[in-house]
Amino acid sequence: QVQLVESGGGLVQAGGSLRLSCTASGFSFSRYGMGWFRQAPGKERGLVAAIAASGGRTVYTDSVKGRFTISRDNAKNTVYLQMNSLRPEDTAVYYCAATSVGIATITSSYNYWGQGTQVTVSS
Repeated sequence: QVQLVESGGGLVQAGGSLRLSCTASGFSFSRYGMGWFRQAPGKERGLVAAIAASGGRTVYTDSVKGRFTISRDNAKNTVYLQMNSLRPEDTAVYYCAATSVGIATITSSYNYWGQGTQVTVSS
Protein backbone atom coordinates (compact mmCIF):
# COMPACT_ATOMS: atom_id res chain seq x y z
CA GLN A 1 0.00 0.00 0.00
CA VAL A 2 1.42 3.33 -1.08
CA GLN A 3 1.68 5.96 1.62
CA LEU A 4 3.08 9.46 1.72
CA VAL A 5 2.96 10.99 5.18
CA GLU A 6 3.76 14.68 5.63
CA SER A 7 4.80 16.26 8.90
CA GLY A 8 6.30 19.49 10.19
CA GLY A 9 3.56 21.96 9.44
CA GLY A 10 2.28 24.46 11.96
CA LEU A 11 1.88 28.10 12.88
CA VAL A 12 4.84 30.43 12.53
CA GLN A 13 5.38 34.18 12.48
CA ALA A 14 6.43 35.96 9.32
CA GLY A 15 10.19 35.68 8.86
CA GLY A 16 10.32 32.34 10.62
CA SER A 17 11.22 28.89 9.37
CA LEU A 18 9.67 25.45 9.13
CA ARG A 19 10.94 22.13 7.82
CA LEU A 20 8.45 19.80 6.22
CA SER A 21 9.12 16.08 5.90
CA CYS A 22 7.40 13.47 3.78
CA THR A 23 8.09 9.79 4.38
CA ALA A 24 7.13 7.33 1.68
CA SER A 25 6.35 3.63 1.69
CA GLY A 26 4.88 1.05 -0.65
CA PHE A 27 6.83 1.97 -3.79
CA SER A 28 10.42 2.33 -4.98
CA PHE A 29 11.06 5.80 -3.60
CA SER A 30 14.54 6.15 -5.11
CA ARG A 31 13.10 5.72 -8.62
CA TYR A 32 10.53 8.50 -8.31
CA GLY A 33 10.77 12.22 -8.64
CA MET A 34 9.19 14.04 -5.72
CA GLY A 35 7.37 17.32 -5.46
CA TRP A 36 5.92 19.66 -2.87
CA PHE A 37 2.71 21.43 -3.81
CA ARG A 38 0.53 23.85 -1.91
CA GLN A 39 -3.08 24.91 -1.99
CA ALA A 40 -4.50 27.99 -0.32
CA PRO A 41 -8.26 28.44 0.21
CA GLY A 42 -10.00 29.27 -3.04
CA LYS A 43 -6.88 28.67 -5.12
CA GLU A 44 -5.63 25.86 -7.28
CA ARG A 45 -2.97 23.47 -6.10
CA GLY A 46 0.40 24.50 -7.49
CA LEU A 47 4.00 23.40 -7.48
CA VAL A 48 6.34 24.72 -4.82
CA ALA A 49 9.41 22.61 -5.59
CA ALA A 50 10.37 19.35 -7.23
CA ILE A 51 13.40 17.11 -7.12
CA ALA A 52 14.56 14.34 -9.43
CA ALA A 53 14.93 10.76 -8.22
CA SER A 54 18.68 11.07 -7.80
CA GLY A 55 18.41 14.47 -6.17
CA GLY A 56 20.61 15.94 -8.87
CA ARG A 57 18.07 18.36 -10.27
CA THR A 58 15.58 20.65 -8.59
CA VAL A 59 13.01 23.20 -9.71
CA TYR A 60 11.21 25.90 -7.74
CA THR A 61 8.32 28.21 -8.33
CA ASP A 62 9.57 31.79 -8.60
CA SER A 63 7.98 33.04 -5.39
CA VAL A 64 10.02 30.66 -3.20
CA LYS A 65 13.40 30.79 -4.91
CA GLY A 66 16.11 31.70 -2.44
CA ARG A 67 13.84 30.97 0.54
CA PHE A 68 12.87 27.29 0.21
CA THR A 69 15.07 24.25 -0.36
CA ILE A 70 13.91 20.81 -1.40
CA SER A 71 16.09 17.79 -0.62
CA ARG A 72 15.74 14.06 -0.25
CA ASP A 73 17.31 11.14 1.57
CA ASN A 74 16.73 7.98 -0.44
CA ALA A 75 18.08 5.80 2.37
CA LYS A 76 15.26 7.10 4.58
CA ASN A 77 12.57 7.29 1.86
CA THR A 78 12.05 10.90 2.85
CA VAL A 79 11.81 14.22 1.05
CA TYR A 80 12.17 17.54 2.85
CA LEU A 81 11.18 21.13 2.29
CA GLN A 82 13.14 23.68 4.28
CA MET A 83 11.19 26.93 4.34
CA ASN A 84 12.91 30.10 5.50
CA SER A 85 11.82 33.74 5.56
CA LEU A 86 8.21 32.68 5.55
CA ARG A 87 5.55 35.15 4.47
CA PRO A 88 1.81 35.28 5.13
CA GLU A 89 1.23 34.44 1.46
CA ASP A 90 2.96 31.08 2.03
CA THR A 91 -0.03 30.03 4.14
CA ALA A 92 -1.53 26.90 2.59
CA VAL A 93 -1.92 23.17 2.88
CA TYR A 94 1.32 21.60 1.67
CA TYR A 95 1.28 18.25 -0.10
CA CYS A 96 4.06 15.96 -1.15
CA ALA A 97 3.70 13.82 -4.26
CA ALA A 98 5.60 11.23 -6.26
CA THR A 99 6.02 11.03 -10.01
CA SER A 100 7.37 8.30 -12.25
CA VAL A 101 8.04 10.87 -14.98
CA GLY A 102 11.35 12.06 -13.60
CA ILE A 103 10.86 15.64 -12.56
CA ALA A 104 7.51 17.28 -13.15
CA THR A 105 5.81 20.59 -12.47
CA ILE A 106 2.12 19.80 -13.03
CA THR A 107 -0.21 17.90 -10.74
CA SER A 108 -1.41 15.50 -13.43
CA SER A 109 2.10 14.08 -13.78
CA TYR A 110 2.12 12.83 -10.20
CA ASN A 111 1.07 9.30 -9.32
CA TYR A 112 0.84 9.39 -5.54
CA TRP A 113 -0.16 12.09 -3.04
CA GLY A 114 -0.01 12.63 0.67
CA GLN A 115 -2.84 13.98 2.80
CA GLY A 116 -1.26 17.37 3.34
CA THR A 117 0.00 19.42 6.26
CA GLN A 118 -1.18 22.92 7.16
CA VAL A 119 1.30 25.78 7.21
CA THR A 120 0.05 29.07 8.61
CA VAL A 121 2.22 32.18 8.61
CA SER A 122 1.01 35.06 10.76
CA SER A 123 1.90 38.67 10.03
